[in-house]
Amino acid sequence: MVGTNQFRNGMHIQLEGSVWRILEFQHVKPGKGGAFVRTKVKSINSGSVVDKTFRAGEKFPRVYTEVKNMQYLYDSGDEVVFMDTETYDQFSLTRDSVSDALPYLEPSSSVQMLWVDGKPAGVQMPGSVEVAVAETEPGVRGDTVSNVTKPATLQTGAVVQVPLFVNVGDRIKVDPREGRYISRA
Repeated sequence: MVGTNQFRNGMHIQLEGSVWRILEFQHVKPGKGGAFVRTKVKSINSGSVVDKTFRAGEKFPRVYTEVKNMQYLYDSGDEVVFMDTETYDQFSLTRDSVSDALPYLEPSSSVQMLWVDGKPAGVQMPGSVEVAVAETEPGVRGDTVSNVTKPATLQTGAVVQVPLFVNVGDRIKVDPREGRYISRA
């Protein structure tokens, strides 16, 4: 059992008979009344995101998960196909379940797949990925000092705000969880 004071982002709990992933949580202690926890949870089965409020101290069954190294193969439209790097077995997930990570995945890139109860449930993205810039406005000499940004389309299709000195063809590091530029690669 896990209590509301032990919640962490990315943790899985069992709620209303199904498995939910905690995306965000916030402990709230109002001046009047009891403390409570405001959470944003995502259903593993349906992919829907719901805001839930729990009383402080409530307990839920914790769901244990496993992480395996997988390789992203291709996007087939409504499903995304991955391969286990140890057994070479192929698995597919619905496009909705990996929609937040898909714009930062290049074919044949390696990812960590989350398994819940022996079934693939989602993709855990690393803290940074290296991607080449496919399209952006050209940099001008002298644009290295300011912190002004411009939009850049990456090879994977994602659009990220980058500094003015980044040009087409540059490889950059991007944080896929927040969708922001980190540095040049």
